[in-house]
Amino acid sequence: MAQSYMDALKTDCFGRLLIWSPRLPSTHDVVSKNFIDLPVGTVCVTDVQYRGRGRVKNVWESPPGCLMFSFTLQMEEGLKVPLLQYVVSLAIVEAIKETCLAKGLPQLDVRIKWPNDLYLNGIKVGGILCTSTYSSKKFNISAGIGLNLDNDKPTTCLNAALQAITSVSCRLGKEDILAAFFNNFEKLFDIFVNQGFQALEEQYYKTWLHSGQKVVIEEKQEGLVSNTPVTIQVI
Repeated sequence: MAQSYMDALKTDCFGRLLIWSPRLPSTHDVVSKNFIDLPVGTVCVTDVQYRGRGRVKNVWESPPGCLMFSFTLQMEEGLKVPLLQYVVSLAIVEAIKETCLAKGLPQLDVRIKWPNDLYLNGIKVGGILCTSTYSSKKFNISAGIGLNLDNDKPTTCLNAALQAITSVSCRLGKEDILAAFFNNFEKLFDIFVNQGFQALEEQYYKTWLHSGQKVVIEEKQEGLVSNTPVTIQVI
């Protein structure tokens, strides 16, 4: 995996230092707890993790067949830090599209479910977790991704979805997606830092689930409940 990943990697910073283990408690803990000792852009990858976590202390199940990795980065503008998860989400969706195209495979309609989940045909296939600490006027950020490539139970995975729509035996590999992710993320992150998220909004909204989605907002005031139907347009 390592050599084919490095051969496909085109970045200057992100993903250049790779830490891999077949089994870890959590890739996120590895990079966050050792942040000051690791170069910015370091990535930690594992095949199985047994203490993975999602948002709000949710447990992230990580069976074999998933691509699981976390990496380090730094930012200076605090107002932009909460938006980083959208950039990471966009980069992984673009990486899947790019890898399918490169292998001559049909496109998978992977979409972003706000704020940080990845869905395929209405089923969750991945998620993003970003955490940060502040030190020496910089935000030290650990960004993690879990993506189900090969474990088709109990729901589905990317390669099972591909097999259902094509007779081509080629599959998406972890090293392909990982390299394509960093190739995309480095470019998107540069735009994000220098121009703001608004420069990526059009591309982002093409990949999320919610444009035109109708929802009902429930409001409570002085014991009274009112329901207001709205149509989602933007974040």
